[in-house]
Amino acid sequence: MISVRDLVKHYGEVKAVNGISFTIRKGEITGLLGPNGAGKTTTLRIITGYLKPTSGIVSIDEFLVDQNPLEIKKRIGYLPESAPLYPDMMVYDFLQFMADIRQIYDKEKIKDVAIQCGITEVMHKNINELSKGYKQRVGLAQAILHDPEILVLDEPTNGLDPNQIVEIRDLIKELGKEKTVILSTHILQEVEATCNRVIIIDKGAIVADDSTSDLKSAKGKDVRVNCVVSGASFNAIQSALQKIAGVKNVQHIKDEEQLCHVQIVTGLDVDVRPQVFNCIKDNGWILYEMNREYRSLEHVFRELTVGM
Repeated sequence: MISVRDLVKHYGEVKAVNGISFTIRKGEITGLLGPNGAGKTTTLRIITGYLKPTSGIVSIDEFLVDQNPLEIKKRIGYLPESAPLYPDMMVYDFLQFMADIRQIYDKEKIKDVAIQCGITEVMHKNINELSKGYKQRVGLAQAILHDPEILVLDEPTNGLDPNQIVEIRDLIKELGKEKTVILSTHILQEVEATCNRVIIIDKGAIVADDSTSDLKSAKGKDVRVNCVVSGASFNAIQSALQKIAGVKNVQHIKDEEQLCHVQIVTGLDVDVRPQVFNCIKDNGWILYEMNREYRSLEHVFRELTVGM
């Protein structure tokens, strides 16, 4: 549906986007993730036709973005980081204005969009009276008013309080059931809660492109299993556990009130928890806790953008 090939954008001496390529398929909710200044907003503005690239090709379906601006705008609903709202207009009047611009004459359409975005109770309020959460909802309403196939959202929850963030996340996931969504953000929890695919950009280049789950379980990474055991010394526990196939190392964390805290390091594709349980049971020890650590998206993000 969306194809980006060798995209480059320079601002004078600055390379905001440096030769990125990706394809987004119909129905995906894709998170465009990266630190501030990574090139996310520039990429979205080029995809939506608001900026021209220095070089490269962007197409939506069979249409080239820079050659078919009207066709592209029919297919895309765009919510910039600062929602383009007129503060002195009532919400209903603003949506009616946007409908007129797009030549939408179905009066029920505004009502349907208002229900979908949860803004029916503020339709007759001035936009400048609304909370930021409601303003974002109004921005989303104008973006989907013409029922586009694709939604492009730039930092849609930036500046919202936790309750408003959850509301907007839920709305995006609901919209994502029917539309292809590209979501730009630097908030990691946003991507984990909303997206099924992640593209990480750093310094204008793509450093990762994968599903959220696969990205967090990248090949070649170790997995750690934490255990709390009583009835034996660390040396005895270590000696027994290191005999289990797939265990690379057993580390001593601490001793606390006759409890020994240990950490077992294994390869990614090995789940040793059943064998660990049986080993501890067979030795007559007591297992108080066992949990497997999973790499967080934050960990992956810092590895790729900071090198930690």
